[in-house]
Amino acid sequence: MELDAGIIFAYASDFLKEDLGRGDVTTQAVVRGGSRARGQFLAKQDLVLCGLEFAEAVFGVLDNAIALESHAYDGQFIGEGIRFARIDGPAAVLLAGERTALNLLQHMSGIATLTRAFVDKIRGTSARIVDTRKTTPGLRLIEKYAVSVGGGGNHRFGLDDGVLIKDNHIALAGGIKRAVELARNAASHLLKVEVEVSSLAQAREALEARTDVIMLDNMSATEIAAAAQLIREHAPDTIIEASGNITLDTVREVAESGVDLISVGAITHSARAVDISMKISAA
Repeated sequence: MELDAGIIFAYASDFLKEDLGRGDVTTQAVVRGGSRARGQFLAKQDLVLCGLEFAEAVFGVLDNAIALESHAYDGQFIGEGIRFARIDGPAAVLLAGERTALNLLQHMSGIATLTRAFVDKIRGTSARIVDTRKTTPGLRLIEKYAVSVGGGGNHRFGLDDGVLIKDNHIALAGGIKRAVELARNAASHLLKVEVEVSSLAQAREALEARTDVIMLDNMSATEIAAAAQLIREHAPDTIIEASGNITLDTVREVAESGVDLISVGAITHSARAVDISMKISAA
Protein backbone atom coordinates (compact mmCIF):
# COMPACT_ATOMS: atom_id res chain seq x y z
CA MET A 1 0.00 0.00 0.00
CA GLU A 2 1.27 3.46 -0.93
CA LEU A 3 0.01 6.64 0.72
CA ASP A 4 -0.32 10.05 -0.92
CA ALA A 5 1.89 12.74 0.62
CA GLY A 6 -1.12 15.04 0.99
CA ILE A 7 -3.00 12.42 3.01
CA ILE A 8 0.00 11.89 5.28
CA PHE A 9 0.32 15.63 5.88
CA ALA A 10 -3.41 15.95 6.62
CA TYR A 11 -3.28 13.14 9.18
CA ALA A 12 -0.15 14.60 10.81
CA SER A 13 -1.78 18.02 11.04
CA ASP A 14 -4.88 16.65 12.75
CA PHE A 15 -2.87 14.55 15.20
CA LEU A 16 -0.64 17.49 16.07
CA LYS A 17 -3.61 19.79 16.73
CA GLU A 18 -4.87 17.36 19.37
CA ASP A 19 -1.60 17.64 21.31
CA LEU A 20 -0.60 21.23 20.63
CA GLY A 21 -3.85 22.95 21.53
CA ARG A 22 -3.18 26.69 21.99
CA GLY A 23 0.61 26.21 22.07
CA ASP A 24 3.48 24.54 23.91
CA VAL A 25 3.48 26.66 27.07
CA THR A 26 6.38 24.74 28.63
CA THR A 27 8.73 25.32 25.72
CA GLN A 28 7.66 28.95 25.41
CA ALA A 29 8.57 29.48 29.06
CA VAL A 30 11.77 27.44 29.30
CA VAL A 31 13.52 27.50 25.90
CA ARG A 32 15.06 30.66 24.50
CA GLY A 33 13.49 31.84 21.25
CA GLY A 34 15.63 31.12 18.20
CA SER A 35 17.46 28.18 19.83
CA ARG A 36 18.32 25.33 17.50
CA ALA A 37 18.52 21.68 18.38
CA ARG A 38 19.08 18.17 17.02
CA GLY A 39 16.81 15.21 17.71
CA GLN A 40 17.96 11.62 17.30
CA PHE A 41 15.58 8.66 17.15
CA LEU A 42 16.72 5.58 19.05
CA ALA A 43 15.29 2.05 18.87
CA LYS A 44 15.14 0.71 22.42
CA GLN A 45 14.14 -2.76 21.26
CA ASP A 46 14.30 -4.84 18.08
CA LEU A 47 11.56 -3.68 15.70
CA VAL A 48 10.31 -3.35 12.14
CA LEU A 49 10.30 0.35 11.36
CA CYS A 50 7.14 2.05 10.15
CA GLY A 51 5.88 5.64 10.07
CA LEU A 52 8.92 7.69 9.06
CA GLU A 53 6.97 9.82 6.59
CA PHE A 54 4.31 10.50 9.22
CA ALA A 55 6.93 11.55 11.77
CA GLU A 56 8.56 13.87 9.25
CA ALA A 57 5.16 15.35 8.32
CA VAL A 58 4.48 16.21 11.98
CA PHE A 59 7.54 18.43 12.10
CA GLY A 60 6.79 19.71 8.59
CA VAL A 61 3.43 21.02 9.75
CA LEU A 62 5.29 23.17 12.29
CA ASP A 63 8.11 24.23 9.95
CA ASN A 64 7.95 23.36 6.25
CA ALA A 65 11.71 23.90 5.89
CA ILE A 66 12.57 21.09 8.27
CA ALA A 67 13.44 17.57 7.10
CA LEU A 68 14.02 14.26 8.82
CA GLU A 69 17.22 12.47 7.77
CA SER A 70 17.30 8.69 8.04
CA HIS A 71 19.56 5.87 6.91
CA ALA A 72 16.66 3.44 7.46
CA TYR A 73 13.34 2.95 5.69
CA ASP A 74 9.84 1.68 6.44
CA GLY A 75 9.85 -2.12 6.56
CA GLN A 76 13.49 -2.39 7.65
CA PHE A 77 14.44 -4.39 10.73
CA ILE A 78 16.14 -2.13 13.28
CA GLY A 79 18.09 -3.64 16.16
CA GLU A 80 17.94 -2.46 19.75
CA GLY A 81 20.28 0.46 20.41
CA ILE A 82 20.37 1.72 16.81
CA ARG A 83 19.98 5.45 16.14
CA PHE A 84 18.08 5.32 12.86
CA ALA A 85 17.14 8.95 12.13
CA ARG A 86 17.81 12.55 13.10
CA ILE A 87 16.20 15.93 12.64
CA ASP A 88 17.76 19.40 12.95
CA GLY A 89 15.82 22.60 13.39
CA PRO A 90 14.35 25.12 15.80
CA ALA A 91 14.28 23.69 19.32
CA ALA A 92 10.66 24.79 19.76
CA VAL A 93 9.63 22.77 16.69
CA LEU A 94 11.40 19.60 17.82
CA LEU A 95 9.92 19.81 21.30
CA ALA A 96 6.39 20.54 20.09
CA GLY A 97 6.36 17.69 17.57
CA GLU A 98 8.28 15.10 19.60
CA ARG A 99 5.38 13.29 21.29
CA THR A 100 3.08 13.12 18.29
CA ALA A 101 5.89 11.88 16.03
CA LEU A 102 6.88 9.23 18.57
CA ASN A 103 3.30 8.11 19.13
CA LEU A 104 2.93 7.47 15.42
CA LEU A 105 6.29 5.74 15.04
CA GLN A 106 5.74 3.54 18.09
CA HIS A 107 2.19 2.52 17.17
CA MET A 108 2.82 1.91 13.47
CA SER A 109 6.11 0.10 14.09
CA GLY A 110 4.37 -2.06 16.69
CA ILE A 111 1.84 -3.22 14.10
CA ALA A 112 4.54 -3.77 11.46
CA THR A 113 6.67 -5.72 13.95
CA LEU A 114 3.86 -8.06 15.00
CA THR A 115 2.76 -8.54 11.40
CA ARG A 116 6.31 -9.49 10.42
CA ALA A 117 6.37 -12.07 13.25
CA PHE A 118 3.26 -13.75 11.79
CA VAL A 119 4.63 -13.55 8.24
CA ASP A 120 7.92 -15.14 9.35
CA LYS A 121 6.04 -17.97 11.09
CA ILE A 122 4.41 -19.12 7.84
CA ARG A 123 7.32 -18.48 5.52
CA GLY A 124 7.68 -21.27 2.96
CA THR A 125 3.95 -22.01 2.80
CA SER A 126 1.50 -20.73 0.17
CA ALA A 127 -0.62 -18.86 2.72
CA ARG A 128 -0.62 -15.12 3.28
CA ILE A 129 -1.32 -13.08 6.41
CA VAL A 130 -4.01 -10.40 6.04
CA ASP A 131 -5.60 -7.91 8.41
CA THR A 132 -9.25 -7.32 9.35
CA ARG A 133 -11.56 -4.38 10.11
CA LYS A 134 -10.65 -4.67 13.80
CA THR A 135 -8.82 -1.36 13.79
CA THR A 136 -8.76 1.77 15.95
CA PRO A 137 -11.57 4.12 14.84
CA GLY A 138 -10.06 6.92 12.78
CA LEU A 139 -6.72 5.12 12.33
CA ARG A 140 -7.68 2.37 9.87
CA LEU A 141 -5.67 3.80 6.97
CA ILE A 142 -2.40 4.07 8.87
CA GLU A 143 -2.88 0.73 10.62
CA LYS A 144 -3.51 -1.09 7.37
CA TYR A 145 -0.49 0.69 5.89
CA ALA A 146 1.59 -0.61 8.82
CA VAL A 147 0.34 -4.14 8.12
CA SER A 148 1.53 -3.86 4.52
CA VAL A 149 4.91 -2.54 5.69
CA GLY A 150 5.21 -5.61 7.93
CA GLY A 151 4.67 -7.88 4.93
CA GLY A 152 0.97 -8.62 5.38
CA GLY A 153 -1.92 -8.02 3.03
CA ASN A 154 -5.05 -5.92 3.42
CA HIS A 155 -8.53 -7.41 3.69
CA ARG A 156 -11.58 -5.17 3.13
CA PHE A 157 -10.96 -1.53 3.94
CA GLY A 158 -14.63 -0.99 4.69
CA LEU A 159 -18.11 -2.43 4.25
CA ASP A 160 -18.28 -1.11 0.69
CA ASP A 161 -15.15 -2.98 -0.36
CA GLY A 162 -16.58 -6.46 -0.85
CA VAL A 163 -19.36 -8.88 0.07
CA LEU A 164 -18.63 -10.87 3.24
CA ILE A 165 -21.63 -12.88 4.44
CA LYS A 166 -21.19 -13.61 8.15
CA ASP A 167 -23.17 -15.70 10.63
CA ASN A 168 -25.65 -12.92 11.40
CA HIS A 169 -26.31 -12.31 7.69
CA ILE A 170 -26.91 -16.04 7.22
CA ALA A 171 -29.35 -16.17 10.13
CA LEU A 172 -31.32 -13.18 8.87
CA ALA A 173 -31.35 -14.31 5.23
CA GLY A 174 -32.49 -17.84 6.05
CA GLY A 175 -29.40 -19.84 5.18
CA ILE A 176 -26.17 -19.75 3.19
CA LYS A 177 -27.71 -20.56 -0.19
CA ARG A 178 -30.33 -17.84 0.13
CA ALA A 179 -27.81 -15.29 1.41
CA VAL A 180 -25.50 -15.92 -1.56
CA GLU A 181 -28.41 -15.69 -4.03
CA LEU A 182 -29.43 -12.33 -2.58
CA ALA A 183 -25.86 -11.06 -2.69
CA ARG A 184 -25.39 -12.14 -6.30
CA ASN A 185 -28.59 -10.35 -7.32
CA ALA A 186 -27.80 -7.12 -5.48
CA ALA A 187 -24.04 -6.67 -5.67
CA SER A 188 -21.94 -5.60 -8.62
CA HIS A 189 -20.48 -8.40 -10.73
CA LEU A 190 -17.08 -6.88 -9.95
CA LEU A 191 -17.36 -7.79 -6.25
CA LYS A 192 -16.40 -11.23 -4.98
CA VAL A 193 -18.80 -12.96 -2.61
CA GLU A 194 -17.27 -14.44 0.54
CA VAL A 195 -19.10 -16.57 3.09
CA GLU A 196 -18.05 -17.24 6.67
CA VAL A 197 -18.55 -20.84 7.79
CA SER A 198 -17.87 -22.55 11.09
CA SER A 199 -18.30 -26.24 10.24
CA LEU A 200 -17.67 -28.79 7.51
CA ALA A 201 -21.40 -28.94 6.81
CA GLN A 202 -21.52 -25.17 6.23
CA ALA A 203 -18.45 -25.40 3.99
CA ARG A 204 -20.38 -27.88 1.81
CA GLU A 205 -23.31 -25.45 1.65
CA ALA A 206 -20.99 -22.62 0.59
CA LEU A 207 -19.53 -24.86 -2.11
CA GLU A 208 -22.98 -25.74 -3.43
CA ALA A 209 -23.78 -22.00 -3.55
CA ARG A 210 -20.65 -21.45 -5.71
CA THR A 211 -19.10 -18.92 -3.35
CA ASP A 212 -15.96 -17.11 -4.54
CA VAL A 213 -14.25 -17.12 -1.14
CA ILE A 214 -14.92 -19.35 1.86
CA MET A 215 -13.78 -18.21 5.30
CA LEU A 216 -13.22 -21.00 7.83
CA ASP A 217 -13.98 -19.19 11.07
CA ASN A 218 -13.04 -20.33 14.57
CA MET A 219 -12.38 -23.91 13.48
CA SER A 220 -9.66 -26.16 14.84
CA ALA A 221 -6.57 -26.86 12.75
CA THR A 222 -7.89 -30.37 12.07
CA GLU A 223 -11.26 -29.02 10.93
CA ILE A 224 -9.57 -26.38 8.77
CA ALA A 225 -7.45 -29.05 7.05
CA ALA A 226 -10.51 -31.21 6.36
CA ALA A 227 -12.52 -28.28 5.02
CA ALA A 228 -9.62 -27.08 2.85
CA GLN A 229 -9.26 -30.55 1.34
CA LEU A 230 -12.99 -30.70 0.60
CA ILE A 231 -12.96 -27.29 -1.07
CA ARG A 232 -9.85 -28.06 -3.14
CA GLU A 233 -11.40 -31.30 -4.40
CA HIS A 234 -14.68 -29.76 -5.52
CA ALA A 235 -13.77 -26.14 -6.36
CA PRO A 236 -10.00 -25.72 -6.76
CA ASP A 237 -10.30 -22.07 -7.79
CA THR A 238 -12.17 -21.05 -4.64
CA ILE A 239 -10.13 -18.86 -2.31
CA ILE A 240 -9.88 -20.31 1.20
CA GLU A 241 -9.44 -18.05 4.20
CA ALA A 242 -8.92 -19.08 7.83
CA SER A 243 -9.79 -16.75 10.69
CA GLY A 244 -10.56 -16.64 14.38
CA ASN A 245 -8.25 -16.82 17.40
CA ILE A 246 -5.16 -17.66 15.36
CA THR A 247 -1.96 -16.99 17.30
CA LEU A 248 1.77 -17.12 16.66
CA ASP A 249 1.74 -20.59 18.21
CA THR A 250 -0.96 -21.96 15.89
CA VAL A 251 -0.55 -20.01 12.66
CA ARG A 252 2.03 -22.35 11.11
CA GLU A 253 -0.22 -25.39 11.43
CA VAL A 254 -3.10 -23.44 9.90
CA ALA A 255 -0.91 -22.29 7.00
CA GLU A 256 0.20 -25.86 6.30
CA SER A 257 -3.44 -26.97 5.96
CA GLY A 258 -3.58 -25.48 2.47
CA VAL A 259 -5.48 -22.23 3.00
CA ASP A 260 -4.73 -19.18 0.88
CA LEU A 261 -5.29 -16.43 3.45
CA ILE A 262 -5.06 -16.20 7.23
CA SER A 263 -6.80 -13.13 8.64
CA VAL A 264 -5.52 -12.02 12.04
CA GLY A 265 -7.29 -9.24 13.92
CA ALA A 266 -4.57 -9.22 16.56
CA ILE A 267 -2.01 -7.60 14.27
CA THR A 268 -3.96 -4.34 14.53
CA HIS A 269 -6.11 -4.50 17.67
CA SER A 270 -3.54 -6.15 19.95
CA ALA A 271 -0.15 -4.95 18.66
CA ARG A 272 1.88 -3.32 21.43
CA ALA A 273 3.63 -0.04 20.69
CA VAL A 274 7.38 -0.54 20.38
CA ASP A 275 9.88 1.43 22.44
CA ILE A 276 11.42 4.33 20.51
CA SER A 277 12.87 7.47 22.06
CA MET A 278 13.89 10.86 20.68
CA LYS A 279 16.90 12.42 22.35
CA ILE A 280 17.15 16.20 21.83
CA SER A 281 20.32 18.21 22.32
CA ALA A 282 21.43 21.76 21.55
CA ALA A 283 22.79 22.18 18.04
